[in-house]
Order: sequence, then structure tokens, then C-alpha cells
Amino acid sequence: MSETQEKTAKPVDPLEPFRAMRDAYLDAMAKTMVETVNTEAYAQASGAMLEGYLAASAPMREALDKSMIKALQQLSLPSRQEVAALAERFTNVEMRLDDMDAKLDTIAKVLRGGAPSPEPPAGKNSRSGVVKDAAQPRDAKPVASARRPRRRIVRGRNTPR
Repeated sequence: MSETQEKTAKPVDPLEPFRAMRDAYLDAMAKTMVETVNTEAYAQASGAMLEGYLAASAPMREALDKSMIKALQQLSLPSRQEVAALAERFTNVEMRLDDMDAKLDTIAKVLRGGAPSPEPPAGKNSRSGVVKDAAQPRDAKPVASARRPRRRIVRGRNTPR
């Protein structure tokens, strides 16, 4: 029987008491920290510290922003504000084009003899702007709203628009 006990017996680990002490210490510290962090005094102290940091770093951030704007201007690159303003303008242009496309679709439908509808056609392909209408014959010419590339004259040359 002593042979089976030797095989199943756990080897003695001389560092096990230290690991148990470490785990107990970490558990006690975690509980203490959770209790400390969840107090109103800690929230006020950390808020005051963050406000002090932000107040101290504000002049540095402003100087960094100004120097970044100057560097971007010298490199002929747009700033964050300029990119945001441009994105807003593109969004407005896109919305206006969508409204004009919907109005042109309504006009085209009225010209073909149909009644105008307040909602856009169900078969409209949003990428190309082409209306797929079963009543329109296949050999019919596309309506003006089927966007085709236009050409304009710039400095005596024809260039795509």
C-alpha cells in the first residue's frame, strides 16, 4: 500500500506557503482598493487632480495646435477643421444632388404620362441613378437624370467634367 500512496501523493512544494500568503495579500489589497475607489472623497480628489492637469496642459496644447496648423500650412496640407468643413460641404452637395435626382425622376415620370408619386421609385438603383421601369421600352432613350459625363471647355481644351 505504501507504493500507491507514494504515487498519488502530491510532491512537497516549499514555496506553497508564500504563494498562499501572496494570494491572501492580493485579495485584501483588491478589496481595499475597490472600497477606496468607490468613495466620494476619491472621486473629488481625482477630479481635482485631473482639472489641475488640464489647466496646466492647456497652454501647451494650444501652442502645439498653433504650431501644427502652421506646419500643415507650410506643407500645403489641410487641418482637421478644414477637412471637417469640407466633409460637411460634400454632404450638403450630395443631399442636394439626391433631392434634384428625385425631382428629375418625378418630372420624367410626369412626362411619360404617369402620375407623380411622393416616394422614390422602387426599382431605382442608388449608384447609377437609373430607373428600371417595366413600362418603358428597352430601346427608349434614357431620361436626362441618367447621369452621363459632360464635357466643358477649359483653356481651349476639352476635359471631362
